Amino acid sequence: MMIRNGYLAGGVLALALSVFASTRLTAADTPATPDLSQYQVATFAGGCFWCVEQGFEKIPGVIETISGYSGGTEPNPTYEQVSSGSTGHTEAVQVYYDPTLITYKGLVEGFWRFMDPTDAKGQFVDRGQQYRPAIFYHDDQQRQVAESSRDILAASGRYDKPVVIEITPFSTFYEAEDYHQDYYKKNPVRYRFYTHNSGRYQFIEQVWGDDQTLDFSQFRPTKAESGSTEMGPPGKDYQRPSDEVLRQRLTPEQFKVAREDGTERAFENEYWDEKRPGIYVDVISGEPLFSSRDKYKSGTGWPSFTQPISKGMVTEHEDRSWFMTRTEIRSALADSHLGHVFNDGPAPTGLRYCMNSAAMRFIPLEEMEAQGYGDWIDAVR
Repeated sequence: MMIRNGYLAGGVLALALSVFASTRLTAADTPATPDLSQYQVATFAGGCFWCVEQGFEKIPGVIETISGYSGGTEPNPTYEQVSSGSTGHTEAVQVYYDPTLITYKGLVEGFWRFMDPTDAKGQFVDRGQQYRPAIFYHDDQQRQVAESSRDILAASGRYDKPVVIEITPFSTFYEAEDYHQDYYKKNPVRYRFYTHNSGRYQFIEQVWGDDQTLDFSQFRPTKAESGSTEMGPPGKDYQRPSDEVLRQRLTPEQFKVAREDGTERAFENEYWDEKRPGIYVDVISGEPLFSSRDKYKSGTGWPSFTQPISKGMVTEHEDRSWFMTRTEIRSALADSHLGHVFNDGPAPTGLRYCMNSAAMRFIPLEEMEAQGYGDWIDAVR
């Protein structure tokens, strides 16, 4: 990547090379890499990994960024192989962050502000699948956050073209050569030459304007989001965010169901056929609602349970809509609309709690302890 697509050429390149030697940092100037095992990891691709790396290192709570290659099939590829477009890999950046300082959503919101999610064939002057943008999610929670943020962005009307960025499961990541790491620090003049002429920052200025600077304090984790084993479901002092805030946090369907008493389509929702052991929590508050142990296949096309994980976690309300009388179920703290309960369920209760997937978030059993739900594991096993 010493010259991207031949764009630095002739006199410009000669002028650049004449000053680069005096601005390049030596290995001794580069700080040691911290122990990354205690941090969470995320993987993003947004074209030139020099630029993506710099973008993430400006976000508070990011501990380390590593440039590399992901999304392809070639093992241990070199830069020359990837840049040829023959490996299936795209330039990517692995981000290690402190979950007590920044949420994954904060990373995603920052990411939108230094790339173009409407261009799936490259980024700015860099063309080809080796520069395609992508979010490589490491777990289901990251996927939900990324998809929700993307959907909100697409509905915002900010772009003239559709948002088409790939959101796909993470598979492997291969670290790029040493000279690519912290390139913007090691070669500041050359980096400025490249970025100024790439069109990236002109595009960002045009699309985002004053909104390109984020107040990352709004993405400081709550207890339930931080991953600390001392944290978990919201306590008695929980206060539901305003609808204005929730419209930004939730997908349109999640908001319609949880806050506007909507109903999702049968057989076309996320958890109707979910079979893994785990816990279902409120999509807004994170309060525990249902256990996989009480889930059964009702044939209705919605996730159905014989009982809530605890009686105090839900409330019942008379619902006279649609010319009938039904018993509506809402979450106790966030007051989210969850669904309805019917008297046609199996033993031992004879009840069918017919819920909307969009009002809940599923946490697999193996992730419950890390996400603060260790006290509820016995209710799932």
